Amino acid sequence: MENAILLIEDSYFRWKQRSFLQTCSFLRFKLWNHASDPRNVLTFFPPYLFASLICSIMCFQFLDFRCGRCAVVSSSGQMLGGARGQEIDGQDCVIRMNAAPSVGYEADVGNRTSLRVVSHTSVPHLVRQQGYFFGREAETRYVIWGPEKNMREDGKGKIFNALVTLAKKYPQSHIYTVTREKVQYCDSVFQNETGKNRMKSGAFLSTGFFTMILALEVCDSVLVYGMIDGSYCSNANHSFVPYHYYEPSRLDECRMYRTHEHAKRGGHRFITEKLIYSRWASPGKLRFVYPPWSQQEHQQD
Repeated sequence: MENAILLIEDSYFRWKQRSFLQTCSFLRFKLWNHASDPRNVLTFFPPYLFASLICSIMCFQFLDFRCGRCAVVSSSGQMLGGARGQEIDGQDCVIRMNAAPSVGYEADVGNRTSLRVVSHTSVPHLVRQQGYFFGREAETRYVIWGPEKNMREDGKGKIFNALVTLAKKYPQSHIYTVTREKVQYCDSVFQNETGKNRMKSGAFLSTGFFTMILALEVCDSVLVYGMIDGSYCSNANHSFVPYHYYEPSRLDECRMYRTHEHAKRGGHRFITEKLIYSRWASPGKLRFVYPPWSQQEHQQD
């Protein structure tokens, strides 16, 4: 059986994009390597490698998604008042996160959604508002990530079971899950960039981290909206901004970031992740356009 698996993997490399119907467990790929560029700009392998690690809920079909210029829209309150909606909708594809709505906020965040990256913790929001997400946004591709205990396919994965129910109810929906191999790969990216083991350090990767990796692999270029740089919250004159643009009276973004950054267990390392993005940024591939990140931030080691 092991030899058969090796043969299948070897054949996949030769076939490249010819087959999108292999079994997820057979596929284990390294998706990118660091280039020799001193700024650590990433070198990307062809997009079919990413597609091999995100599987459709109902038919084990791999995500077949490629786009030219993508707008990645943060859920941050930084989006409020920016009037970037028309600019965002003018890009080839629009990628959003979790259950962030566009209705009522079109002027600032746009109206289109090509792809949505969703944490397992936000799936209940999709279920509660399923008419919106699988009706109004019926053509959107949903990429769901989460820990194996919630995503297991043996009937014991609570989130996976909820997604199967949605896929059956909305047969025209496009629902995908991130495989265990891909989650482990994202863990390895975090460790390579920080020198810290994610699990041992008590950190949880954010939806933004998965979104950035996805966008950089499937888009020719990426424009990021609403994401602050890693030094923003340390500036003495930074302003109060809500954590989510659609919850304006709730948590302060910087307070949330600092709390998570120093949490001993279960914290997202939002500030650390943004320092990682600054090393990936390059004018041709990845730009933080609103609010703009300084060139000095881009050049940091």
